Amino acid sequence: MALQISATNPEHPALLLDLPWQLPLEEWPEHYLVPLPRGISRHVVRYARAGAEVVAVKELAERPALREYELLRGLDRLNIPAVDPLAVVTGRTDGSGEPLESVLITRHLGGSMPYRSMFETTMRPATMHRLMDALAVLLVRLHLAGFAWGDCSLSNTLFRRDAGAYAAYLVDAETGETHPQLSPGQREYDLDLARVNISGELLDLEASGALHPSVDPIEFGMEICGRYTALWQELTRTSVYPAGKHHYIDRRIRRLNELGFDVAEMQIAHSSNGDTVTFVPKVVDAGHHQRQLLRLTGLDTEENQARRLLNDLESWMATQDDHAPGDPLTTRPEVLAHRWVRDVFRPTVRAIPPDLRGSMDPAELYHELLEHRWYLSERAQHDIDLDTVVRDYVANILPTVRDALSPSTGAAGPAAQNGGTTATGEGA
Repeated sequence: MALQISATNPEHPALLLDLPWQLPLEEWPEHYLVPLPRGISRHVVRYARAGAEVVAVKELAERPALREYELLRGLDRLNIPAVDPLAVVTGRTDGSGEPLESVLITRHLGGSMPYRSMFETTMRPATMHRLMDALAVLLVRLHLAGFAWGDCSLSNTLFRRDAGAYAAYLVDAETGETHPQLSPGQREYDLDLARVNISGELLDLEASGALHPSVDPIEFGMEICGRYTALWQELTRTSVYPAGKHHYIDRRIRRLNELGFDVAEMQIAHSSNGDTVTFVPKVVDAGHHQRQLLRLTGLDTEENQARRLLNDLESWMATQDDHAPGDPLTTRPEVLAHRWVRDVFRPTVRAIPPDLRGSMDPAELYHELLEHRWYLSERAQHDIDLDTVVRDYVANILPTVRDALSPSTGAAGPAAQNGGTTATGEGA
C-alpha cells in the first residue's frame, strides 16, 4: 500500500510530505522535532515542524487513527475546545518495505501546556482553583454535546491562559464516543474515570517528588467532581417562577452567560392554574448566537448583542399563539423571527428620537433598552413593558449621556449610566 495522507485542507498534505514517514516515530532525527512539554501517553507522540506549523504526531493503528480523526472533526464542528485535526497518514513502510503504524496529526495549540506539567511546579491555591474550574467546564461542555470522553486525565488535557482564567482543551479523543445525549449513568461513569485518572497521575507525581506538597492527589480528584456537579446543576436545572416575573428568567440567563454558556433554546410552560412558569434552558458554548441571529433575522451584530437579542426573541416567541393573525398556520422560527423584527425590534428602535441615538447602531440601541428594562424590572420587582422602558430611557437616560454618544468621543453606551443596570441578583 502506498503512502496516503488524508486531510480536509488541501494545503496540509504538501506541508507534511517532507517529514520522514519511512522512519518509526521514535527514530525521527532531532532537526525535525520541536522540544515541547507533553503528557504521558500509551502511544509514541512527538512535536514536529511542518512548514510554519508545529504539529503533534501520534503513532497508532490505522483504524483508531481514522476514528479519532473523525471524532476530533466532529468536536470541531460543535465548537468544543479540542485540538485541531489536520491529517491521518496511512500506508507507511520502512526502508525494507516493512509496514509501520499510521499516524494522527493535530495542530499544536499555541501557548498551551499539558495539565500534568503544571502540577510539577510551585502553584498558588488561586491558580489551582482556576485549573479545576477550567477542567470542570471542559467536561460539562463535552457532556452537553453528547460526548463521553472515556479517558480524561491531566496528560490528555491542555490548558491555555484566557484573560486571567484558564481554558482547558481536549487532546486525546481515542476512547471517546458521541451520542445524541448522555444518560446520567454515562456521565457519572465518565466523571468517575476522570477522578481516578487525575488522582492516579497526581499520586505518580507525588511518588517521584515532583508534586508540590500543598496538592492532595485524592482531594484534588474529588474537587473536580464537585465543581463539575455544581456547574452541571446550574446549567441544566429546571426553574419554577411566579407567573408574571419574567425578569427572573432574564436573571437566570445572565448567570448562565457569566459562566461562559449561551442559551440556544428555552422551554417555558405555564402551570395548569397559571400561577407559576417552568423554565428549562438548553445551553450551548458561546459563539454561535451571532450566526443564528443573522440566519433568523438578517441582523448582523456583535456576539454579546446577538446573545441579548436572541434571548429576547426566544422569550417573545414563547408568548405567541400557534396561529398568529396574518401569518401562515405555522410557528417556524424564521416566520416568528420576521414578525419579531417587524413588530417589536424595529418599532422599539424607531421610538427613540434620531437626534438622541448618537452613534449607536440599532442592535446596540435595542440592547441598551433591554438592559434598562431589566434594571427597571428588578427595581420594581415586576415586569416592565417596552413602551414604558422607552419613555423612561428617553426621559432619564439619553439626555444625560448625549455627549458620550457622539461619534467624536467614542465613549461607552448609556448602560453604564444606570448605576446598577448590569448587576445581577441572587437566588431565583
